[in-house]
Amino acid sequence: MKQKPILIILVIVALSLSISACETRPGTPTTDNITVVATTSILADVVGRVGGDLIEVTPLVPAGANEHEYQPSPQDIAAVTDADLVFEVGLGLEEFMETIIENAGTRVKPVMVSDGVLAREFSGGDEHYSADPHVWMDPANVIIWTQNIAAALSAYDPAHREIYEANSVAYIAELEALDAWISAEVTKIPPENRLLVTDHMLFGYFAEKYGFSLVGAIIPSYSSSAEPSAKELAELEEAIREYNVKAILVGNTVNPSLARRISEDTGTLLVEFYTGSLSEPDGPASTYIEYMRYNVNAIVSALD
Repeated sequence: MKQKPILIILVIVALSLSISACETRPGTPTTDNITVVATTSILADVVGRVGGDLIEVTPLVPAGANEHEYQPSPQDIAAVTDADLVFEVGLGLEEFMETIIENAGTRVKPVMVSDGVLAREFSGGDEHYSADPHVWMDPANVIIWTQNIAAALSAYDPAHREIYEANSVAYIAELEALDAWISAEVTKIPPENRLLVTDHMLFGYFAEKYGFSLVGAIIPSYSSSAEPSAKELAELEEAIREYNVKAILVGNTVNPSLARRISEDTGTLLVEFYTGSLSEPDGPASTYIEYMRYNVNAIVSALD
């Protein structure tokens, strides 16, 4: 009977150790992978390259969906609320995040990966944007993303800082090689043919970096969810004829009906490309680098 107090003490100690093992201080990762949410499939790919096997990253907007028209689900709100880290492009791209943050509460503070990017100002009539949010169309901007992602992961999980830094250095080398490849590829296009008409205003950073001129966009907005007027469409068709534009680029996540009509009216080639989303994993643009290569190859083939 004298052994009972000892048994009770042992049980109490065991329970205390079990409870203490389950407790984790905020911002301190457990032995499990860090749970990360990224807003788009493009951003999720870049985050995954930096985090490697130490993280599990999920995009909110699935591959093939349009980030400008996306409506968050209750599952998205739960995923953001439960995530260790949330990464967002910023510059107004993800309007749907306002709804998620409102419902998820003030605990969620997304990391804006475009902080530090020299954004192209927009002074047109688009009330939603003061700057062009499509910064990933220049790999130099994705290098800034990579540095911001590595810094955020290292701050959250300092024990693995060296791994995140090594992953980011390796990926930046790939992005620099991609930049050099694009620069070489576009020289195949005669200067007079380096004219772009797209479904919406997506190619500003690309055109500025690689020496293209933007003749116009079917939707004169940074959002593909906007609608052009009849006058704007007529003016675009006139510009296409005046400048002898070789091709109209239409994204994989937008309705191509307007682009088809303009293509038929002007006799201009219609070329499909990837905009704000990667392809499915077995598709031709399943990573950011493959996405850029696919788009550049499509542009060069259409305009050379």
